[in-house]
Amino acid sequence: MSRSKKDASLDLAPSKKEKMSVGQVILFICLLIFTVFCFAPVLLVFVSAFTDEVYIAQHGFSFFPEKWSLAGMNAVLKYGKQLFTSYAVTIFVTVFGTLLGLLIMSMYAYAMSRKDFRLSKFLAIFLLIPMLFNGGQLSGYIVFTSLYHLKDSLLLLILPLCVSTMNVIILRTYIVNSIPAELMEAAKIDGAGEYRTFFQITLPLLKPSLAAVGFMMATAYWNDWQNALLYIDTNSKKPLQLLLVNIQKSIQFLLNNNNVPASARAAMGGAIPQNSATMATVIVVIGPIMVAYPFFQKYFIKGLTVGSVKG
Repeated sequence: MSRSKKDASLDLAPSKKEKMSVGQVILFICLLIFTVFCFAPVLLVFVSAFTDEVYIAQHGFSFFPEKWSLAGMNAVLKYGKQLFTSYAVTIFVTVFGTLLGLLIMSMYAYAMSRKDFRLSKFLAIFLLIPMLFNGGQLSGYIVFTSLYHLKDSLLLLILPLCVSTMNVIILRTYIVNSIPAELMEAAKIDGAGEYRTFFQITLPLLKPSLAAVGFMMATAYWNDWQNALLYIDTNSKKPLQLLLVNIQKSIQFLLNNNNVPASARAAMGGAIPQNSATMATVIVVIGPIMVAYPFFQKYFIKGLTVGSVKG
């Protein structure tokens, strides 16, 4: 009897493994299909950027075009020096603004997380006021230009996006839920002040949350063009997004103006590359973000999930 039971258990084992493998295969197929659907629009953008404009006008967008052209990419790259200058401005604003914002918001979140700090509740209320009440874009423009006299200054590309209520809440939640209060108390007993406790203990343990918030801030800085449109006039201070908006406006002007010289159209291959240039613009914008995202993905997920559940 015992031998027959043993044989029966051995017979059941392969079937269980087989069922698990089938489930994994089904899950893999579902995820693969989902990935293809998500990646298809990105691939279409890259293909359309190098597709002939006449072919797009006649046959629409296609993953396998019959005619290729560099007219769309040339329409963007012809700005040459200004394009590299705008790239440098955008990189500087993104890096400096992200680092400055992380420093300010992490210190703010640390102060809010300290229960023995008398002003912690006041800081929490003070943080929520701009989230509920906003003076609007006109009042902000008057304050920045007339009161602070920061017209045509790079600071106006950094300061408006430097602090976000939601990001401070994320950092504060991570500190409360993921960093033991006993660790800070031990540092206080050993004679460490608040600055030393923050910079040597709290800040290093905040890395996952800082990476997640930093990536969101960097994306916001990289994609911002409204502040540049309102405040920036000098070409040497124009960020990438504003330059690309101007490129699109130039193409629209050429399309809507019947007095465009034939030489200008001939320089673009006979047809103004509206669609392909638009796709080339998208590539120039999202290229660096696509390269950087895989390096931050692990910290991005960990920073948003670990701090939301108490261990």
